[in-house]
Amino acid sequence: MDATPGDDERGTPVGRRILLGMLGLGAAGMAVAPWAQRGLENTLGAVSGKDPTGVTGLLPNGGGFRYYSVTSSVPHKDATSYRLTVGGLVDKPADYRLAELRALPQARLVRDVQCVTGWRVPRTPFEGVRLSTLLDAAGVSPRARAVRFTCFDGAYSESLTLDQARRPDVLVALRMRDEPLGHAHGGPVRLYVAPMYFYKSAKWLSGITVTDEVRPGYWEDRGYDVDAWVGRSNGRDDDPTA
Repeated sequence: MDATPGDDERGTPVGRRILLGMLGLGAAGMAVAPWAQRGLENTLGAVSGKDPTGVTGLLPNGGGFRYYSVTSSVPHKDATSYRLTVGGLVDKPADYRLAELRALPQARLVRDVQCVTGWRVPRTPFEGVRLSTLLDAAGVSPRARAVRFTCFDGAYSESLTLDQARRPDVLVALRMRDEPLGHAHGGPVRLYVAPMYFYKSAKWLSGITVTDEVRPGYWEDRGYDVDAWVGRSNGRDDDPTA
């Protein structure tokens, strides 16, 4: 699930006129040109950031993505304010600026994105630093068994086993669809776990902590599977994405 955490700011409830307008936009997005679809998607993403009702998560759009909120708003980070920390059971804790992440070797994946709620976006390019690169640079302790991810909203979290985290198709993503990762899609940096349902790909990534056990994340605490392989978890039989 492309879930949307937030900080302690509170957005304004969406009124009836705005809601009807968004429904019209969502329906129109199914039949417009790709450049217009991208604009519609950005508009819905911006509105969802101020939508405490979560109703924007129900709207279709031309790009195929939908927007879900677990809190009412999310702070924006840029090259000046963004930091990614790597810590826990490591020899060399690190604190990365956005420019430092961009300077590291980048990998590109083109896979389907599958949400556990059923929607799929085919052939979506993601680019970024392999998570294994950051783990190797930090020097993982022999006691380590898992990795926990936290977000700069203060609410969302996720976890992977250490073996899962070291897969070559797990990225600390900086780009999506051949452009910098936008705020609505979890930018400037998000996790991307290609073979798992999208709720594992935590938006607005701010912390990577190596731990001695897997700790259930936001949606696992609400009943979702901890191991979220597409087509082999959560009672679903979707086609695998990897």
